[in-house]
Amino acid sequence: MNEEQKWFSKDAGDVLKELDTEKSQGLSEEEAKRRLEHYGKNELPEEDKEPLLKKVAKHFNDVLIYVLLAAAVITGILGHYIDTAVIAVVAIVNAAIGYFQENKAEKALAGIKKMLSLFANVRRDGDRTEVAATDVVVGDIVLLNAGDKVPADVRLLKAENLNVEESPLTGESTTVEKHTYALDSETVLADRKNMAFSGTSIASGSGVGIVTATGEDTEIGKINQSIAEVEDLQTPLIKQTSQFGKMVAIAIVGFSVLMYIFGLLFRDYPLGELLLYVIGIAVAAIPEGLPAILSIILAIGVQNMAGRNAIVRNLPSVETLGSVSIIGSDKTGTLTKNEMTVTSVVTSEREYDVSGTGYVPEGDILYKDEVVRTEEDPTLKDLLLSVKTCNDASLKKDEEGRWDIKGDPTEGCLLTLAAKADIPVASPDVEAKIPFDSSYKYMATLVDATEEKVIYIKGAPDRIFDMVDQEGFKKPKWEQLMKTHAKKGERVIGVAMKKVSKETTSIDHGDLDDGVMFLGLVGIVDPPREEAMAAVKACNQAGIQVKMITGDHVDTASAIGYQLGIGDGRHALEGKEIDTMSDDELVKAANEYDVFARTTPQHKLRLVQAFQQNDKTCAMTGDGVNDAPALKRADVGVAMGIKGTEVAKEASEMVLVDDNFKTIVNAVEEGRRVYDNLKKTILFILPTNAAEAFLITAAIFLGIMMPLTPVQILWVNMVSSVTVSLALAFEQLDKGAMTRPPRPPNTPLLSGYYIFRIIFVALLIGGGTLAMNLSMIDQGYDQAIVNTVTLNTIVITQMFHLFNCRSELEFAFNKDFFSNKAVFVVSGLLILLQLFITYVPFMNTIFETEPLQAGYWLFPIIMGAIVFIVVEIEKVITKQVVNNKRYKRKEGST
Repeated sequence: MNEEQKWFSKDAGDVLKELDTEKSQGLSEEEAKRRLEHYGKNELPEEDKEPLLKKVAKHFNDVLIYVLLAAAVITGILGHYIDTAVIAVVAIVNAAIGYFQENKAEKALAGIKKMLSLFANVRRDGDRTEVAATDVVVGDIVLLNAGDKVPADVRLLKAENLNVEESPLTGESTTVEKHTYALDSETVLADRKNMAFSGTSIASGSGVGIVTATGEDTEIGKINQSIAEVEDLQTPLIKQTSQFGKMVAIAIVGFSVLMYIFGLLFRDYPLGELLLYVIGIAVAAIPEGLPAILSIILAIGVQNMAGRNAIVRNLPSVETLGSVSIIGSDKTGTLTKNEMTVTSVVTSEREYDVSGTGYVPEGDILYKDEVVRTEEDPTLKDLLLSVKTCNDASLKKDEEGRWDIKGDPTEGCLLTLAAKADIPVASPDVEAKIPFDSSYKYMATLVDATEEKVIYIKGAPDRIFDMVDQEGFKKPKWEQLMKTHAKKGERVIGVAMKKVSKETTSIDHGDLDDGVMFLGLVGIVDPPREEAMAAVKACNQAGIQVKMITGDHVDTASAIGYQLGIGDGRHALEGKEIDTMSDDELVKAANEYDVFARTTPQHKLRLVQAFQQNDKTCAMTGDGVNDAPALKRADVGVAMGIKGTEVAKEASEMVLVDDNFKTIVNAVEEGRRVYDNLKKTILFILPTNAAEAFLITAAIFLGIMMPLTPVQILWVNMVSSVTVSLALAFEQLDKGAMTRPPRPPNTPLLSGYYIFRIIFVALLIGGGTLAMNLSMIDQGYDQAIVNTVTLNTIVITQMFHLFNCRSELEFAFNKDFFSNKAVFVVSGLLILLQLFITYVPFMNTIFETEPLQAGYWLFPIIMGAIVFIVVEIEKVITKQVVNNKRYKRKEGST
C-alpha cells in the first residue's frame, strides 16, 4: 500500500492525516492490532527452503556424469564390479563438491534480518510503550533516542539535533542530520533528510516520527527483495566446462556407438567383450578426473588467497577474478578510509597543508613542506584552540591500540588536527555552549582564557561569513576560496572567535551579532587509501577498468576519483540522471563514465547489469547493505571484512579481511594463475586420455587383443593423471600475466592451438605405444607382460609430458625449472605407485599385471624421452611462428 507513496514530499500534518494518526496520542491498541492483522508483521519474508534430497540430486545433473553412471551400470551388469565401484566413486565425489558450493542466498537474507531492531518505543493510547519491533505498524508514532535502531521507515515529525548513521544503507561516510520539513518529490534516497530508515541507528539527538512502511515495504525490505530476485550467474569457468563437457560427452557417446557397430559388422569379438571394449573407449576418453582436479586447483587458489587476506566463499570465483575486466567499487570505506581527515587549513596569512590520514594523531601542519611553528601564527593558534574547544567528540585509543572517535566524525578529525600541532593545544574549561543545530548551522562555546573570555565558533562557512564584523574581511574572496576547496572534494568548515568580558557567564545567539573575528577555513576529506591508488594503477595495467559507484555527492566523488586515477575529475553521472535512462541508454553511459554519484541500491544493480551487457566480466566491491544486490548480481561480489556488514559479506563471493583494495589486485593475479594452470592441466590430461582411447580404437580396427583393460585405464586416469596433474596447480604466475588484457567472456576453453597440441600429443603417445605393443607381440612376448609394459609406458610418458606442460611455449629447462617442487614430489610418488601395481601380488590379481624384469623398464623410459623431446621441438617452432605473426601485425599497424 505505502510502497508508491512519497511521504518525504508531504507536510507532516498531511502524513498524519492520511495515515489517520494523532501525534500526541498515537494509535489505539485496538487499531494497532487491526492494522497488524491487515498488513502483517514488521518482518522480512522467509524464503522457501529447498529439500535436502533435491539439493543433492541436482549435482548429478551433468552430461558427463550421465555417461559415467551409464558405464557403471553396464560394467556392473557384466560383472566388472571394480570398474563399477571406481566410476561410481568419481560421480559421488563430483556431486559432493558441487553440493558444498551451494549458493548463499539464504544466508544473505538472514544477514539482513540481523540488522533489524528487536524492540521499539511507540506511543499507544497516549502512553509511551515498548513493543516488539515486529509488532510496529504503519501509522505508529515512534520515539527515537541516541543508540536506538530505527524499527521501520519513519517520516520525522520532530528532530532535536537528530543525527542518524545511514552508511550501511546509503554509503554516506558521515552521520546524516535530520529535519522535518517536506522535500521535493524527486529527492533521492540519500538526501531524504526528513526520513529515518529501518535498520539504521540513531547517532545523537532525539526525534519523533510516524511509521510509513514496515516489513518488505521498507527500503531495507526492498533491498532484501532485490537480493532474492537477483539471478545467480554461472562463472565463466563453469560455463566453459559445462559446454566443454556436453561437447565431449556427445562426441564420446557417438564415437563409442560407431565403434560398437563397426565391431559387430567387421570383427568377431563376443558381444559382451566388445561392449566392455567400447566402454573402455568411453572411460578412457572421458576426463573423469577433471572435475576433481579443477576443484583441487581452485581449492589451492582459495588457500593462497586466504594467506593474502582474502576469504573466497565460492571455489569457481577464484578463477573468475582472473577474467574480470571491470571492477565497480564503492567509495566510502573501500577506496577511501571512511575516516574524516583535515587536509588543509586557510587563515588570512597563509594556506597550510596537513599530513597524515585518519584519526591517528600522527602528521604535521605544513607550510611549503616545512613544519609550522604554531607560536609564530597567532591566528592559526586561535583556530586550533577553537576547533578543539568547540567540540563534543572524544579521541582515544581502544583496547587493541587503534585510535577511535566517540561522537561526530567531523568533530573527531578536528581533534586530530589540533593534536598534530608542534606544541600542545590548551584545553580550557567550557563555561557555556550553543549546541549545533541545523536551523542555524553553527556551534559556539564560551571559554575562560588567561586574560579574557572568548567565544569560539565553528560551522557552515556561509553562516560564519555573515557573522563576521571585522575590518579588512573580504567576503567574496573567502567565498571563492571555499568553492575552490569544495571542488577538490573537501568539506569546508568555517572558524571564528569573539572576545568578551570576564564577567560573561552565558551566551546566546545575540552575543554573535557583532565583534566576531574570522579565523579561517578547515578543509576535510574522507581520504583515498594510498594502497588503493597503487591498486587502481595496477588494474589499468592489467586492462581492468575501475568504476566508482557511490552514494556521495558528485563533486566529492569526482575529486576523490581523480586522485585515485578514476575519471577525469569533471565528468560523472548522477543517480537522478540514471533514473531517466532506459536500459540501452545506461549500457552506453556505463561504458562512457567512470564515476557514478548519488546512487541508490537499484542504481548499483542496474549498473552492474549494464556492465555485463557490455560483455564485461564484472566484480563489484562494497561494504553496506545498499551494496548487497549488486554484490550478488556481479560475476564476483567482493565485500569488506572489517567495516562490511554481514549482509554484504553473505551476498558476496569474496571477503577482504584487511579492507584493502590492493587485495583485489592480488586476487586477480591469483585468478589468472589458477586459470593458466587449469589450461596447462587440460593440455596435460586430454592428450593422455585421447591416447588411451586411440589405443583401444586402433585395437578394434586391427582386430587384436586390447592393449589395456578398462580397469587398467581407470588406474591411469584416476591415480596417475590426478596425481601428476595436481602438481600443475602449484605452478607460479606466468610472466606478463598481469600486463595482458582480460580474456573475453566467450573465449573457448580450447583454442585452435590447444586442439592441435592435444591431437598431436595423443597421436604421438598413442601411436608410439601401439607400435611398441605390436612389436612386442610380434616378438612373442607374453600378453600379460605386454599389457604391463604398455600400462607403464602410458604412465611414464605422462610423467615426461608433465614437464612439457609446465609452460605453454617456453623451454622446459629454464631458470624456473626447480621452482615447483610439487612436480618432483608427485613424479616420485607416481614411480612408487607404478612399482606397487607392477610388483605387489594382490595388485597383479586386481589389475591383471605381471612383475617386470629391470630391462623392460627401458621401453617406457625411452618412449617418455622421445615424447618429451618431440614436444619441446614443436613448442620452439610454434613460438617462432607466433612471434612472427605478432611482428607482422605490429608492422602493419605502424
